[in-house]
Amino acid sequence: MKISKQMKISDKVIIAIFVFATFCLSNKTAMENIDVHQLWLECRLKDEIPFGIFNTAVLGCQKTDNNHKKNIISIIDFSKPSTEKRFLVIDLGDKRLLYKCFVAHGKNSGENYAKSFSNESGSLKSSLGFFLTAETYSGDHGYSLRLEGLEKGINDNARAREIVVHGAEYVSEEFIQKYGRLGRSWGCLALPVEISKEIIDKISGGSCLFIYADDNYYKENSTFLKR
Repeated sequence: MKISKQMKISDKVIIAIFVFATFCLSNKTAMENIDVHQLWLECRLKDEIPFGIFNTAVLGCQKTDNNHKKNIISIIDFSKPSTEKRFLVIDLGDKRLLYKCFVAHGKNSGENYAKSFSNESGSLKSSLGFFLTAETYSGDHGYSLRLEGLEKGINDNARAREIVVHGAEYVSEEFIQKYGRLGRSWGCLALPVEISKEIIDKISGGSCLFIYADDNYYKENSTFLKR
């Protein structure tokens, strides 16, 4: 009888520990979500970008193996058409939106909407996922910014493909009015010429950039989303 009683007490203790651990884990997850949600609210992004995309971007950037030199995050929402301003630069330290502007996608990714993505050279398509901004240079498209793709098989060929951030004349209100969409790049992130240098200088040298689209292949294969 004593042994049976001890076993019952032991079982109760184990159950209690399990319940407590589960509660702590759930509470920790909830607190993390509340923190990111609060950040989203304090940055006043409610009317700028859905919380789900912001949450994915922030948590994903926290999981990168790189030490970010800048507390700035750039998010591109390719679920929106090119006729909408879908490039955002957010200062997470000062908790404010720094820039919101047009951005072009790759020629073979789609017309007004980017629907097809690639990591292959010569595809003329955009890539999705997490990137780290690198160095600036002057090239065929003027002042430009190189990107390091952080996701193997998804965007890690970005530097080899010369997928960069640069300004382009075809990224403008005038072009939209004439053609019903922005012009398209060969996979690069093309910004309005008049603001491209300012944005490049702000985000260059070690900030996180996340390109989002409602794409099943990316969702199933991104290691960042699975971590």
